[in-house]
Amino acid sequence: MDGMPRCSRKNALCVPLPLPGGPSRTMIWRERSTPSVNKIWPRSESPIGRRVQVGQIDLGLWAVGTVQSCCVQITESLLQQMRDDVVHRRIGAGIARLERLRPELAELRPEHPNAVRFLGYVAQWVDLGFDAEDLLRDLVARVPAAMRTVLPLSAYVQLRVAEGFLAVRDEESDRALRHFEFVLSVSDEVRDPALHAIASFWVARCYRKKGGYEEALQFSVKGEEAALAQGLDVMAAVMRVLESWIIFQKGRNAEAVRLLRESETVLSATDDFITLGNIRSALGRIARREGRYDQALQHFAAAIETYKQRDTGHPNLARSLANMAFVQRLIALDIGRRMDAERTRRQQASERTGAPSVTQKAQKQRLDRLKADALRNLAESLEIHRAHHQYRGAGNVHSIRGALYFDGGELDLAEADALEAYRLGEEKHDYILMARGRILQCMVENGKFEEGIEEHDDPAAHAQAALHYAAEGVAFARHTQNKRLLARALTWHGMTLVNEYFHNPEAARQLSDQAATLVKPDGHHDYVWDELQALNNRLMGAGSVEHILREWSQGLVGEKSFQQISEEFAAILIPKVWEREGRKISRVAQRLAISPKKVRRILAARVGGASEPELI
Repeated sequence: MDGMPRCSRKNALCVPLPLPGGPSRTMIWRERSTPSVNKIWPRSESPIGRRVQVGQIDLGLWAVGTVQSCCVQITESLLQQMRDDVVHRRIGAGIARLERLRPELAELRPEHPNAVRFLGYVAQWVDLGFDAEDLLRDLVARVPAAMRTVLPLSAYVQLRVAEGFLAVRDEESDRALRHFEFVLSVSDEVRDPALHAIASFWVARCYRKKGGYEEALQFSVKGEEAALAQGLDVMAAVMRVLESWIIFQKGRNAEAVRLLRESETVLSATDDFITLGNIRSALGRIARREGRYDQALQHFAAAIETYKQRDTGHPNLARSLANMAFVQRLIALDIGRRMDAERTRRQQASERTGAPSVTQKAQKQRLDRLKADALRNLAESLEIHRAHHQYRGAGNVHSIRGALYFDGGELDLAEADALEAYRLGEEKHDYILMARGRILQCMVENGKFEEGIEEHDDPAAHAQAALHYAAEGVAFARHTQNKRLLARALTWHGMTLVNEYFHNPEAARQLSDQAATLVKPDGHHDYVWDELQALNNRLMGAGSVEHILREWSQGLVGEKSFQQISEEFAAILIPKVWEREGRKISRVAQRLAISPKKVRRILAARVGGASEPELI
């Protein structure tokens, strides 16, 4: 600092900052007793200097031509307001405050008082709906490496919060975890009562993204407890939403719904439309899991409208659009099975009426409408995910759309979407998405083999490809704690082994048994259960019923529970009784003293495909 000219102000140092294309217009000054830049002054008030240094940071190397004559003042009061609005979920007020500051935020420099601390708070607000992700990236990039080593802990921690958030937005969960785990490790040394809860919450979100549900639940509960200990009931309600989601993934649906309703009661007094939308979306997923498809659609529609109150292009809105499309696909599948069943019944009854019935026409119209709506929702979802550069969301859209094409027999389109889903997952080492892509590729290759599509010199190429994709799908799914994903992968591996080429029912039966331990029958049966039952039905066709019954009579039940054995026995018995009773569900229900609903469910899964019998 020796040789620096003094400003006209006592104990101050000055430096001109030349702007591109013109002379110097601004000056930086600082008190000698203060290790940070305090203010920017017009050039006219100070003599011209040569350079300025703050601590070990040479401003002349990185600030030239970037500091303007005015910028926002990041006061302790502003930081406190931003923090309070986060924990109490005053979202509209907080975003409005930041919007008023937006014109000056672009001029913020790391050397300004509290500027680096400010970044962590901005990150939290971008997550809550403040549209400034690009600005945040720019502000974080302005912090030079040399400055990081001399930052106070309170500022460095908030810089790591901002960097962790940006890693989440980049869908780099491992990198984000490193940032948030550091923040969590030093949170007790920083005078911020909410920081420990916030860091725990973000760690939980990262683990959930990776499919690490046990770790996610552990940190989610820790975050909620930390929030409650500080009297932050509203923030605790937000964290309870994440906890409920993980509990739902573990199959505890009723408990998950209770937690969601508790959180909704607390948050309904706020304008946190993103979390409220998450609650309604989660209720939709639970309804879907339980086979209540109409209610699921209602919940997803409510979630979409809630998200739109904050942001019409929010990534969570895109996710709900994809979830809605998936339910529309499941309803379309059910309608398609019923239409095929009606066609089969009429053929077997030698009915030759010619034109389709009024009911069939109505079903066909609804089927076409559902598929069109699903494809439209998926297109809108994909557009939003691409705008946010979100590979996981885009990959899920491709896997759902591919399944929709597969259902309609458009195998080439399904194959293209399956490949893209896998590619997106592979880029980020996302085992969940990679497994979904491989499962869909296995389905497509099995479909091509069964239809006798010859695209290679080797007629068995499709069967071999299906087996390869199935094995990889299982391997990828085992890297996660997603039991249902693993169950699907095992099921389709079994489907491949029981086809006409491999015809290995024993190996397929072992895979079915493994899948059955992961999908516990709880009175609700969704598409994962239906796929497993379709495999079991094929296995019954591949091996004699007498052999299965003989094994049971000798106590050879593998790892199956009594309820699972009961379900398999029902799948053997009910279709036989149904045939003897003239294909009348009411007669079967009366004869066996069971509910007609159960008879319909067993018959619906009897073949598990297009040739399903009539359910009357």
